[in-house]
Amino acid sequence: MAELRHSSSIGNRVTASPRKRDADGSSSPLVPDSVVSNVDGDDDDAGYRGRYHRDRVRSFFSSHLQPLFPFLFPDESRLSHPYKLKISLFLLVVIILSLVVAISSVVHRLNAPYLCKKDGITLQCPRVKEPPSLWENPYSSTTSWKPCAERREGLISDILSENTTNGYIFIHAEGGLNQQRIAICNAVAVAKIMNVTLILPVLKQDQIWKDQTKLEDIFDVDHFINYLKDDVRIVRDIPAWFTDKSELFTSIRRTVKNIPKYASAEFYIDNVLPRVKEKKIMSLKPFVDRLGYDNVPPEINRLRCRVNYHALKFLPEIEQMADQLVSRMRNRTGSSNPFMALHLRFEKGMVGLSFCDFVGTRSEKALMAAYRKKEWPRRFKDGSHLWALALQKRKEGRCPLEPGEVAVLLRAMGYPKETQIYVASGQVYGGQNRMAPLRNMFPNLVTKEELATKPELDGFRKHVTSLAALDFLVCLKSDVFVMTHGGNFAKLIIGNRRYLGHRLKSIKPDKGLMSKSLGDPYMGWATFVEDVVITHQTRTGLPEETFPNYDLWENPLTNCMCRA
Repeated sequence: MAELRHSSSIGNRVTASPRKRDADGSSSPLVPDSVVSNVDGDDDDAGYRGRYHRDRVRSFFSSHLQPLFPFLFPDESRLSHPYKLKISLFLLVVIILSLVVAISSVVHRLNAPYLCKKDGITLQCPRVKEPPSLWENPYSSTTSWKPCAERREGLISDILSENTTNGYIFIHAEGGLNQQRIAICNAVAVAKIMNVTLILPVLKQDQIWKDQTKLEDIFDVDHFINYLKDDVRIVRDIPAWFTDKSELFTSIRRTVKNIPKYASAEFYIDNVLPRVKEKKIMSLKPFVDRLGYDNVPPEINRLRCRVNYHALKFLPEIEQMADQLVSRMRNRTGSSNPFMALHLRFEKGMVGLSFCDFVGTRSEKALMAAYRKKEWPRRFKDGSHLWALALQKRKEGRCPLEPGEVAVLLRAMGYPKETQIYVASGQVYGGQNRMAPLRNMFPNLVTKEELATKPELDGFRKHVTSLAALDFLVCLKSDVFVMTHGGNFAKLIIGNRRYLGHRLKSIKPDKGLMSKSLGDPYMGWATFVEDVVITHQTRTGLPEETFPNYDLWENPLTNCMCRA
């Protein structure tokens, strides 16, 4: 009987109708209510499947995200299912967008070029995993930028023919070799701005250099003219139809004298071009720093780089001699080794012109005072104000570094006593006594006169600028270049080394730090070394963003280099 009652109860549960179960308020724990409510008709199967799918989605988000975001999943009894689903989908969209932004940010940082940026007076550079090197900048800094001022083949030239030219301009390139180089670059740029013909510049002799060198004695003129043939029309001499050539050098009627320093392109178009069109040939004088940087079109600055880095090449014999000097520097120890080039600006003229005070005897100081009074009487006056001026200039880092200061700086940076150093300088003021501290700490100091034989250099002695060109090329090709004071030579070297790829270190000492540190009697060597290393990590010719009125010759990145 018990078995019969048990079978009867099972049969009753199986055969019970859905309607009766609903009336009794009972339901199966294994079957959702939605399934039970829709078994009466096949037409509601699709609706059931949609709701069942949404229930699974809600169940997934609730189980995985509720522990992390409980405020988005309040008590189910107070929220309807559709409302919870909307919140879940919204949250999913937010998470996906956040992931996309994060991934794109990481990719951008990985692909961003190595670039140092100014933060006040300090320079902030990207961090790298490479250990610091005495001889090379970080590898990532050399793979981010490439030169892009070279001539592009296949472009249609827009220069005017000889018969339709707007006129001719002529300039004297004044000063030393590097100031003359800048003037030539600016002359080509000005000729392009006005679309006029440039007569080959003349290297002007001045009272300091006293050199009769011509342009063709230093540079490959054929290469210069040919490389720029699609940019500017350049002729070797004054046209034959202009008979009174002396007038071009002496007559005020043939000279434009009112060009301000760092003039804009608009100034040349509005004020100089009309006079050139009227007179056909005009001389621009003076022409030192007579073209600006940020007030001319970018393509004009790129043209200046094209002239400086590609069109102006030294004569083959100068290039060959410089290569021999570089090879001898690298093999002085019998095996290939890196070497440093030091541009030591401590000639008598530089020391006098700086009006800074240097270590010396009373007699030396008296002789220097007399020299300054003779050469720069208006600045010297009675000499009573010079001591305060000298202290202020040294505090601001505007004085040339002495050889002894350079030695201490290099040793603090970590360069060993065995470092091979090529010295590019004139006659050092104070002679061997002044050079003694540097030579004692770094005995492997050599000059071109010690690397080359007298007959090898005799062919270059007739032109002072030829000897300066040898120093320029050796410094350019050195593993590390160190400047000790500003000037055209140093900034052209640093800019050129940057243009070649930033790999080569170009150290620009913080002379203000040196003045402060060496003037502190309580600073220990360890503290001094730490200050020097940290300060000069970003002063090695790294890729650096430009700023208004920047010097194109020292930092050509913006207009003359492209993303690699």
